[in-house]
Amino acid sequence: MTADHVFTGQGTWPYIVTFAWTFIEGESFVLFAGFAASQGLVSAPLLVASACLGSFAGDQCYFWIARRFGLSLLAKRPRWRARVDQALDWVRRYDAWFILAFRFIYGVRNFSSFALGISGIDWRRFMIFNFIAALVWAATFVGTGYVSGRAVHRLLGTYAERFSLSLLGCVAAILICVFLVRWVRRRLDAKSGKIPSAASP
Repeated sequence: MTADHVFTGQGTWPYIVTFAWTFIEGESFVLFAGFAASQGLVSAPLLVASACLGSFAGDQCYFWIARRFGLSLLAKRPRWRARVDQALDWVRRYDAWFILAFRFIYGVRNFSSFALGISGIDWRRFMIFNFIAALVWAATFVGTGYVSGRAVHRLLGTYAERFSLSLLGCVAAILICVFLVRWVRRRLDAKSGKIPSAASP
């Protein structure tokens, strides 16, 4: 059985899952989805659109939570303060460039939209730059996964289709393990009072 038989007839579900996953985080998943697109299992343009909208919506949500409840949440969770202050420092130094780049910056991504909500930046300005950044981010990671998948296809030649299911299965298993490790680590950090890292493996 090839991967095509597994994904045939899945309809909109791959794109719904991509949207939901990227709402929270998602580089690894988007790379995996781009690999699947290179095998012809899903549409690369629709993946880019789903990942862009998911990432955009997630950061808009965190921005508005911070705009409305940011200071009270920081008062209740002082361990967030260092990460938020770090992101605010980047905002002051680089302004719009930070909004365009924070998805690619190690260690501050999960706190950046929250910090921007506290910063007082105009919401319209943030929304415009956030959408541009989400589109660039989605295209970059879907494209990287797609190009990697095509390279594997060329390397394996006639065996690519036969092995595609195994490759996708291995990647999926790795993603699940990474997600579980992150979840457990964050739970342990929360109990110990440490600041959770946005990019911890």
